[in-house]
Amino acid sequence: MSEADLKLLINHFRNQISETECVEFKEAKTNYDFSKLGKYFSALSNEANLKNQESAWLLFGIKDKPVPRLIVGSEYRKNRADLDSLKAEIANKITNRITFTEIHEITYPEGRVIAFQIPPAPKGIPVAWEGHYFGRDGEEIGALNLVELETIRSQSTKIDWSAQIIPTATIDDLDPKAIGKARQEYKEKNPKKATECETWDDITFLNKLKITIQGKITNTAILLLGREEASHFINPAVAKISWILKDEHNLELDYEHFSVPFLLNSSEVFSRIRNLTYRYIKDDSLFPTEVKMYDSFVIREALHNCIAHQDYNLQGRITVVEKPDELIFSNVGSFLPKNIETVIQQDAPQEYYRNQFLADAMVNLNMIDTIGSGIKRMFITQKNRFFPMPDFDLSDTKKVVVKIAGRIWDENYTKLLMAKTDLDLKTVVLLDRFQKSFAMSDDEIKHLKKLGLIEGRKSNLHISASMANVTGERSDYIKLRGLKDDHYKKMILEFLDKYKTATKQDIDKLILDILPDILDENKKANKVKNLVHAMSKKDQTIVNTGTNRYPVWKKV
Repeated sequence: MSEADLKLLINHFRNQISETECVEFKEAKTNYDFSKLGKYFSALSNEANLKNQESAWLLFGIKDKPVPRLIVGSEYRKNRADLDSLKAEIANKITNRITFTEIHEITYPEGRVIAFQIPPAPKGIPVAWEGHYFGRDGEEIGALNLVELETIRSQSTKIDWSAQIIPTATIDDLDPKAIGKARQEYKEKNPKKATECETWDDITFLNKLKITIQGKITNTAILLLGREEASHFINPAVAKISWILKDEHNLELDYEHFSVPFLLNSSEVFSRIRNLTYRYIKDDSLFPTEVKMYDSFVIREALHNCIAHQDYNLQGRITVVEKPDELIFSNVGSFLPKNIETVIQQDAPQEYYRNQFLADAMVNLNMIDTIGSGIKRMFITQKNRFFPMPDFDLSDTKKVVVKIAGRIWDENYTKLLMAKTDLDLKTVVLLDRFQKSFAMSDDEIKHLKKLGLIEGRKSNLHISASMANVTGERSDYIKLRGLKDDHYKKMILEFLDKYKTATKQDIDKLILDILPDILDENKKANKVKNLVHAMSKKDQTIVNTGTNRYPVWKKV
């Protein structure tokens, strides 16, 4: 950087209203505490990383106030050799021996300015001075807070656990039956290479399958093809799938644990699930439709996703809980796409897989979808079966729980899907959330209203009149929608005509039971309270002759 460019930059800094986290001014006329210099190096380097700046700057010979800041000149280390020696002195006590990018000397009429150019902390490596991490909050310097510390650390190139080589493992630690199954799946996935595949020895095959690396056994190889007794190679990671059978009261009836090889034992888990026949009657048929409670693809996709996306560093196990009408799959590790809406609306693989090497191997073995749309296909499959959508519970940031329904929950929802086969997947997912009474955003509610599928206020949403007519649930529509407010007010006035007075208990008994079922007890109570308030204040048709605590209402 030329002196002219430096002066322009320094002039810009001098005219800023306040110091930024990446620029610091010091008079430092003759001396400056070396320890403070090191702390500022750490703080400014870390802040440059966090603010995505090419450099941070420590400027000697300039006052920090007022604006524009005055140049006063600095006599700090006037000898150039002494100034240059700072690079080594700082490096000796800084993380990874990082030091100044450059130390510039600029001459002004007012005196000499030293511009220390400080590089940003390397990606993933916060910079410490004598073992302590420093940062800035405005003009203050102090310890780098934990959030900022972890932000820098998380920038490091992620290590794929599944691709790590196990030096002491050999091909003898892999299960021959699993290797045979792998060949079978590979040939089915790649029919053009089926004949050639027969000529490969096991090591060549596993290399081409991308389960081993140059003949060396990886964590992926043990997970998918390893002998059960070889699971110790991946310690402390846990390679277990637990199948648990529970009754309608959530009491455990049976269980079984499965270890490696997952290529074989995931099928064993599948075989334990009691996929019974479920019957329901379509409107246009006198005979029941018979289907399995669960689609085979949906079960396998949910289970194989658990294997592919498990965070094995967290040392947890995969669980499959079978209830009378529901399957619950869970694996440890955050859901990387952050939300399920993103996954089902896109037709492309996600940008990052926790276990990329493992995921690629499972694609080659036909265990998971090759274009990253397996989850979306789960939703489409449930839609085509007129069953509830899968529920992804992401409330625990270190666990993913997926629930698959094995029966129809709401006949109205099913009839609606049968009648409106042209609904897109996004709309069907929103309707599913509506039938389950899940929280919905204003935009989601607006979307369903625009299509004429639901109506009512946010606190009292229900299926629309047109849809009630389509599904044959017109009486339920009236019950859910409720009556007009004028009807309830008329009932109260008729009560007063006959009995002259009414207490709060009288009005509650009169109105509460006929309010729409979709309202809970609190909402019903508020509804009655608002009706009475409107009649007394706005309509002025009734008056309270009692007290606020014990009202007694009469007609005006």
